[in-house]
Amino acid sequence: MSRAIKFLLVFVFCAVFSANCFAQSINGTVTDSVGNAVPYATINLKNGSNLIIAYAISNNKGLYQLEVPEGIGSTNLLVEASCIGYKKQSKTISDFSAPVNFVLSTEVNQLKAVIVKDKRPWLRTSGDTLGYKVSDFSSPQDRVIGDVIKKLPGISVATDGTISYNGKNISNLYIGGDNLLDDKYNIATNSIPQGVVDQVQVIQNDQHIKMLQNKVVSDDVALNLTIKKGAKLQLVGQESLGAGLPGNYDEDLNAMMFKDAYKAINNLKGNNVGDDLANDVVSHNISDYLQKIDNNLPTTLLSLGAVPDPNLLQNRYLFNQSGIINANNLVNLKKGEQLRINFYYLHDTQQQDYKEQTQIYLPGDTVKYTETEKNKYRPDILHGQFTLNINKDKYYLDDKLITDYSQKNYYSALNTNGIAVNQALSDNTMDFSNELNYMQSLKSNNIFEVYSYINHTNEPENRIIEPNFSPGIFNNGAVYNQLAQTVNIPTWFTNNYLSFKIPSNYITQSFKAGFLVQAQTLESELSAVQLSNSSNLVSDSSLNHLNWSRRKVYAEAAYDLPGKILKITLNLPLSLQQINYADSLYNLNKSLTRLYFNPRLFVKYQVAVEDYFSFLYNYRNDIGNIQDVYHGYILTDYNTFYANNAGLTQSKNQLAAFGFNYRKALTLFFFSINTSFNHILANNISSGVITSNFQQRIVLPFENATNAWTVNGFISKYDFALRTTFSGGVQWQSNSSNQILNNTLLPYNTISTTLNASAETKVSDRITFSYKAYLSQTGSSSPVGVAGYSVKQLVQQAAINYNPAENVFFKLSGDDYYTYQQGNDLKYFFADASIKFHLNKLKTDVELSALNFLNVKNYSYLNLSANTFTVSSYTLPGRIVMVKLMFNI
Repeated sequence: MSRAIKFLLVFVFCAVFSANCFAQSINGTVTDSVGNAVPYATINLKNGSNLIIAYAISNNKGLYQLEVPEGIGSTNLLVEASCIGYKKQSKTISDFSAPVNFVLSTEVNQLKAVIVKDKRPWLRTSGDTLGYKVSDFSSPQDRVIGDVIKKLPGISVATDGTISYNGKNISNLYIGGDNLLDDKYNIATNSIPQGVVDQVQVIQNDQHIKMLQNKVVSDDVALNLTIKKGAKLQLVGQESLGAGLPGNYDEDLNAMMFKDAYKAINNLKGNNVGDDLANDVVSHNISDYLQKIDNNLPTTLLSLGAVPDPNLLQNRYLFNQSGIINANNLVNLKKGEQLRINFYYLHDTQQQDYKEQTQIYLPGDTVKYTETEKNKYRPDILHGQFTLNINKDKYYLDDKLITDYSQKNYYSALNTNGIAVNQALSDNTMDFSNELNYMQSLKSNNIFEVYSYINHTNEPENRIIEPNFSPGIFNNGAVYNQLAQTVNIPTWFTNNYLSFKIPSNYITQSFKAGFLVQAQTLESELSAVQLSNSSNLVSDSSLNHLNWSRRKVYAEAAYDLPGKILKITLNLPLSLQQINYADSLYNLNKSLTRLYFNPRLFVKYQVAVEDYFSFLYNYRNDIGNIQDVYHGYILTDYNTFYANNAGLTQSKNQLAAFGFNYRKALTLFFFSINTSFNHILANNISSGVITSNFQQRIVLPFENATNAWTVNGFISKYDFALRTTFSGGVQWQSNSSNQILNNTLLPYNTISTTLNASAETKVSDRITFSYKAYLSQTGSSSPVGVAGYSVKQLVQQAAINYNPAENVFFKLSGDDYYTYQQGNDLKYFFADASIKFHLNKLKTDVELSALNFLNVKNYSYLNLSANTFTVSSYTLPGRIVMVKLMFNI
C-alpha cells in the first residue's frame, strides 16, 4: 500500500475517533468590564467532583471553544474562566448550545516577596530616584545620619556640611518626602540618628511642585531620608551630656518625630569645645535664591579688619561658648497640605588671638605691615519662619513669613606697626519678608501663577576706635578721644509677577510679566569725639546721605522641553530698568534707564539611562548697587578708606558651561566632569593707594575685563572585594583681573589647583578605616614688574575605628598639614583618640575622648591672593579631655 493511502486511512480514523470523543462543544467570549477582549484566559470545564475534564484558551479576540468529551451530560457541569489581573468567574451549564460569556473584573494580585540574601551593598533605582540602604554603609561608631552620608559612593560632603552628588550641590533634603528644613539641612544631618533611617535617596531632576512635574524642566538634585516604620511610631531622641578639662562642656538634647502626619526636630545645644552651632542653621543655597528673586541685599560695610579663618577643622582653633534653641515642626493637615514653623535663637561668645604679617607686592616696591589682635565676638541671632504649603496636582500655594533679628558685637585690642588701639563694633540687623506663590490649573490644563515678594531690612552699624587713633589724619594733629564711624542702609524691596503656562505633549510655554521696586538710603558719618565728649566731622567728605531707587518692569517667555532623552529650557527675559540716586551733599543727582535682554539656554541630553551631557549659556546685564556710588569716604576698617569717583557700575556677564555625568548604579561607579568660562566686562575699575599705615580705595571710570576658567572633576567607586569607597576630585581655576595700585595698572593672573582623594573601608566587621588627602597650589603673577609667587599645601586626614568587644569602641584619628612657600616651610600634626563603652542595662554609652592630645597650641597659615601675601598665626585651644554620656529615648 502506498504511503499516501496509509496516511489517508490514518487521517480518516483520527477524524472519526475525535468526532466520537468530542461530540459537543461550548462556545463563548471573555471580556473585561468595559467590553475589551481578554486574550489568553483559561477556560476550565469541571464535573460534580470539581475535577477538570476539559479546558481551552481564549484567542486575541476573547473567543473560545471548549470541546466536551463524549458521554458527558449537561448536568452538574461548571465552566470557570480565569486570567492574571482579573477575578476568577464560574457559571453552571444547562445547555451546550447556548453561549457562555464571561465579563471579568480587574483584581490586583500581590506576588509573594522574594528575599535575596546578599551582604554586598547595592543601590535601588526607580526612574530619577537612586536609593542607598543605610545599613549597607554604616558602622557601629556612626552616630548621626551625616556620618553615613559622608561614606556613600557618589556623594561628598564639604567642611561646612554642603552635600553634593556626583559633583553637583543638592538643592534640598527631604525627610520622609516632606520639606521640614528648607535648605538648612545641617540640622538633620547633625541630629537624626542613623539607626532610624532606612534609605538615603537621591532624586535627580527634582521638581517639587506636583503640577509642574513632567512640564517644567528641573536640573535640581535633592536627597530624601526614608524613615523606618518602627521609628515613625515613637518619639526619637539622641541625648548627650559631656564635661571635661580645662573647664569644658558639650551638651546636646533633642526630641524628634517622623510620623506621616507630624514631623519635628527640636533641640537644645551648648558647648565650648569649638563646635560653632551657627553651622547648624546655614542656608546652603541662599545666594542662588536671592539672585533668582533679584534681591541684592546690601552687604555689611564695617569691620574690625579682615581676619581669615585658618584652613583647619573648626574645633581645632575656635574658642567659643555657644548655645542654641532650635525648633522645627511640620504638620500635614491633609494630603498635600502642610503647616510648618521653624524657629531658632543662637547666642555665642567667641575669642581669638591672631597675628598677621602682610606683604603687598608692587612694581619696584613691597608694602609690609604687621597686626596683632585679641578679638571677641558676641552674636545674638533670632529667626522665625511660618510656612503654609498646599501642593496638589491642580493647585499650589506657598506662603512664607520670615523675620530675623540679630545683634552682633565685636571687640578688638589691636597693635599695628607699633600703634595700639581698641575697637568696638555694633552691627544690628532687622529683616522681614513675605513670599507668596500661587498656581492654579485651569480646565484647559493651562496654569495660572501669581507671585509676590516683599522685604524690609535695616542694619545700623557703629564702630568706635580709641584712643587718639592717627590724630594727624583724623583730627588735625590734636589729641582726641574716639573715632566713630556709623553706617546704615535701610531697604525696601518688592518683586511681583503674573505667569501663564501652556503645557502640551512635548513642550511647555510660559509667559511672565512683572515689576520690582527697591528703595534705599545710605547714611554714614565719620566723626572725632574730643576729650570734652563733643564730636565733629573728620572732614566735609566723611558724610553720606544718598537716596537710591531702582525700578524694573520685565516680561519673559520661557520654553521647556521635558523629554525623557532631551531636556531643554530656553528663557528669553526682557527688562526695562530705571535707577535714580542723589546726594545733595555732593551735588549728585543722576538717573539711568536701560533696556536689557538676558537670554539663558540649558540643555540636558541623556546618552544612556544613567549618563547625560549638559550645557548652559547665560548672558546677563548687571547694574551695580548703592554701595558703588557713594562719594563720601567711609572708613570700612581701621586702615581702609573707601569712596567712589565713577558712575554706576554696569557689566556684561557671559557664562558658558559644559558637563558630562556618568553613573553605573549596579557597580556603584560615579564620574563627572564640568568646565565653565565666565567673562565679565565692566565700565569701571578699582584704584588704590597703599602705604604701610593706610589703604585708600576709589572706583574710577575705566573699562575693566575679568575672565575665569574653571574645570571640576569627580570620581567615586565602591570596590566590593575590598569593601571600600574610593573617591577623588580635581578643581582647576584661572582668574585674570585688573586693578590700579599706587597709580599703576596691574593685570594679575591667579591659578589655583586642588586635588583630593579619599578611601572609606570596612577592613572587617570590627575595623573601619578612612583616609583623605587634599593637595592645593595657588600661584599669582603679573607681567608688570611684579614677581610671581605660589603657595602649596598638603593636608592628610586618617581615622581608624576598632571595636575589640561587642560593647567597646575605640577611635584614633589624626590630621597632618604641610605648607610650602619660598622661604616658608610649615608642618603641623594633630591627633585625637576616644574610647566608648555601651552599658546594656542602662542603655547608655560612656565615652572618654582626648581632642588634640599632642597639645598643639599655635598654628600659622599662608594665603596668596593676586598681589597680597599673608602669614597668619593663631593661638589654639590645645588639649581637651572630655567624658560624655550618650543615650537614646
